[in-house]
Amino acid sequence: MPCIEASRTQEYFDGELDASTAVEVERHLETCADCASLLVDLEATRRLIREQAAYHRADAALRRRVADSLGREDGGGPRPRRWASANWRFLSGAVSGSAATALAAALVVFAALPAPSNLLVGDVMNAHLRSMMSDHLVDVVSSDRHTVKPWFAGHTDVSPPAVDFADQGYKLVGGRADYVDGHRAAVVVYRHGAHVINVFAWTHDDETLPVSASRNGYRFVFWRHGNLNFGAVSDTGPDELLTLVGLVQNASGPA
Repeated sequence: MPCIEASRTQEYFDGELDASTAVEVERHLETCADCASLLVDLEATRRLIREQAAYHRADAALRRRVADSLGREDGGGPRPRRWASANWRFLSGAVSGSAATALAAALVVFAALPAPSNLLVGDVMNAHLRSMMSDHLVDVVSSDRHTVKPWFAGHTDVSPPAVDFADQGYKLVGGRADYVDGHRAAVVVYRHGAHVINVFAWTHDDETLPVSASRNGYRFVFWRHGNLNFGAVSDTGPDELLTLVGLVQNASGPA
């Protein structure tokens, strides 16, 4: 019988929980093998879909033919339509009864699916929250760039700048390996007062990055430098987070 926390594990995976509830689920995951296994399966499935699932977009000619065919079933001749602008009258003319209800439900589900940028924000937030659990924040503990950066070279696919900005109020704590958007990521960890800031770096696939975001009290800033994507996340103030982002960007040198 599935654990009663399985549904909350799914919500945690989808990034739908507030920060305090997410921490509760993470504590549960430490002791529940079933839910921990479920989370691993969900992450593996999403990674496989992103990396291997084929995606084919119908060209304009095919969309017009489908729209014209549905228009003829509605009793009219071919009528050019924008695929995304069909109203309910047009849809109800194409299907009826339970089929119309099913189509309406499918459209609602499709409309509710999060955009790719929202999935990325959820991925980064979940990785950040996982890191706040005991023994998960850093794999290499050091404020020395000559220790942290070479460690990345042997444990991740990328080696981002790992500079100590203690004089500016951002102490380098260390680094760790993590996963973001289906990629193995290097994470440089800073402490700013009482706040932890995770700066993720991973290779990009020409996907669109959000510039900034805010969710459940956490703030995110994303940018690209050369062949790397970067994402910084923390519950610190927006100005403090942007200050660190600027320092990291300057340390990265010219693109």
